This record gives sequence, structure tokens and C-alpha cells, in this order.
Amino acid sequence: MSIQNSLNSEFNWAQSVAPKSVKNHYRTQQTFKHPGRFRPLGGSNKMKRVLIIGSSGSGKSTLARQLGAKLELPVIHLDRHFWHPGWVGTPALEWRNAVYKLVQRDAWIMDGNYRETLDIRLETADSVVFLDLPPWICAFRAIKRRIEYHNRPRPDIADGCTEPLLDPQLFQFVRHVLSYPDRAKPFVMQQLDAIAHEKQIIHLKSTRDVNNFLSAPLDYPTLRHIQHSNNEYIPHSSNQLAQLPMD
Repeated sequence: MSIQNSLNSEFNWAQSVAPKSVKNHYRTQQTFKHPGRFRPLGGSNKMKRVLIIGSSGSGKSTLARQLGAKLELPVIHLDRHFWHPGWVGTPALEWRNAVYKLVQRDAWIMDGNYRETLDIRLETADSVVFLDLPPWICAFRAIKRRIEYHNRPRPDIADGCTEPLLDPQLFQFVRHVLSYPDRAKPFVMQQLDAIAHEKQIIHLKSTRDVNNFLSAPLDYPTLRHIQHSNNEYIPHSSNQLAQLPMD
């Protein structure tokens, strides 16, 4: 199956199973008050500390690996640092101290949520990528990931943390993912609005947005804004992108 057919199948499946109320709610979710500044991926304003946030299943770890390879920056998966064998989490104070030490490194691509340490990461990041994909897409991907990695470790999770295919908590987890727009997104938007005047914010709302962002050249002389399908302006980094169809 081609990549495009795979994406189409994913979208069609998600559209068919997502409750209408969820889809309508997502369409009317708030957007940024400030567009944020978008600097080139290379040159004097090269991204050096990039934070990737978003719902479970939005593709944070995948994007971190891809962007890390493109920018030649080390990747930090927070899940690998928070979880210990047997899904034992790090105590709160110890976790804040651990994250503080991680962000002191000169350069990184860091993915993960962990609301209790978001302030530390936003303080030190020069760029923030918010993966704001539709919740039904994220839920589908989360289930697909569970099938793919059941009973074996994921590359972004600490050793000794495996997920059984038939987990009684799976349904609860899917509900958790679907509730992201109500449960977590308003807080994230508020935090990003507060720093948009001094940080580079990249707000990606579809798979197409992510692909366009990754396909942008590392360095270029000028910047252009292209219009998102919902009339929100998202910054991109190449004149070529103005010719690409958007979701």
C-alpha cells in the first residue's frame, strides 16, 4: 500500500468512527492569538533546542527522530527518562530535577508532555512544535502502535516497559486521547500564547502540515507565510511550499 493510500485509509477510518460532537468540537477549537515567529531551520537562527508537544498518538517521537536526523541534533525522548522497568514512574521532585538537567544541554530535540515540567522546557527551548492533529487520528495511531509493539519495547520507551495487546486499560487510554482538546489543549494554547512573542512556535494541524514542515530546506534567504485550510496562517520556510496543497 502506498503512503498516500495509507494516509487516506487512516483518515477515512478515523472520520467514520469519531463521534460527530468530537469532530465539531475540534473544528471550533481556539487558535493562537499570536502567530509566533518562524525563523529558518538553518543559518544564524538555527533551531538548537526544539520542544515537541501534543497528544498521545500525534507523532511526537517520530517527528523528533526525523527532525533530529535533519538538524543533526541529539534526541531526548522524555518517556525513556521518566519510566523505569515495570512502568514505575519517577517521583515528582526527582523528575523536575531530572528534566532541569536535561534541558541544560547545549542542543536537543525533546518530545513528551508531562505538564508538571512544561514550564522548565518552555523556558529553555528556542522553538516549540505543537502537533495539534485531530483526536480521532491520534486515537487510531495509538491503537495501531499498540498492535505493532505489543509485548515488546518501543524505541521511545525505557527498557522493561512493554504493553500487552489486550490491556483492560486500553479503552480508557483511547478516551484519554479523544478528550485531549477539552482536557489539555486549552492549557497548552495558553502557555504557548504567553511565549509566542519571544519563541518560535510551529503549530501543525495535519499530517500534510508535518510533511511540509519536514520538507522545508534547512536554510533559505526569505520567509513566507502560507495559509492553512482553516484560514489560520502557519509559517513555512520555502517559496515552493506555497504551491503545495494543504489539508
